[in-house]
Amino acid sequence: MARTRNFYLIPYVTWIVLFVAAPIILIAYYSFFNVEGEFTPGNYAKFFTPIYLRMTLHSFWYAFLITAFSLLVAYPTALILTKLKHKQLWLLLIILPSWINLLLKAYAFIGLFGKYGLVNAVFETIGVGGRQLLFNDFSFVFVSVYIFIPFMILPIYNALEELNPALIDASRDLGASAWTTFRRVIFPLTLDGVKAGCQAVFIPSLSLFMITRLIAGNRVITLGTAIEQHFLVTQDWGMGATIAVFLIIAMAVIMFATGIGKRGALRG
Repeated sequence: MARTRNFYLIPYVTWIVLFVAAPIILIAYYSFFNVEGEFTPGNYAKFFTPIYLRMTLHSFWYAFLITAFSLLVAYPTALILTKLKHKQLWLLLIILPSWINLLLKAYAFIGLFGKYGLVNAVFETIGVGGRQLLFNDFSFVFVSVYIFIPFMILPIYNALEELNPALIDASRDLGASAWTTFRRVIFPLTLDGVKAGCQAVFIPSLSLFMITRLIAGNRVITLGTAIEQHFLVTQDWGMGATIAVFLIIAMAVIMFATGIGKRGALRG
């Protein structure tokens, strides 16, 4: 039995080695070479200069905003979905946009938010006047939230579906208000879903680069943008790999920290 189980693990281990471990090792290897191809740890010293530290701070700040706004919209939406009659159909309609190519969605928003787009046409009609909606922080965060929000809704919805309704009824029978029931019963018991959703949004938000170019017009600079520039424009693969190494470390720390919280909640 043990030999058979180990045999079935071979494809999984092979996949992990080839497509997870090997790329990470390759990135770490390239991070020790400068643009001239010389072996040096100088890229790591360069990363801790003010320009890259500021870029890192901006990346975390934008990832936090995207995650926070996604959570503010996703939790009430998931809560409403669990009470609807045809909730599976509504959930499918919410998830459906995530199947569309990211580039197509970005160009769709360029058409909507552009100078002669639908939104500005509505503004002109109601007398507000045209506005510059593209190439700023607002458009970047708005489009990012739209793109990532299905990945926040789904784990929260699943956590709410698994919640025992008897616990809510017991809370109301004991005299708790709707807000107290949510704060003391519903939200704590669905915290694992919130953490999973925050992971699914925060981690990829750190490495965005296509949206920063198309929607923000490179006025929003993140670590993902810097990696793209170093690999495709300046050809400084070593510095790009160095930034990627720190990004991987940051993602691992976030996953480990939220995992610790989840295990602690389970033990409690």
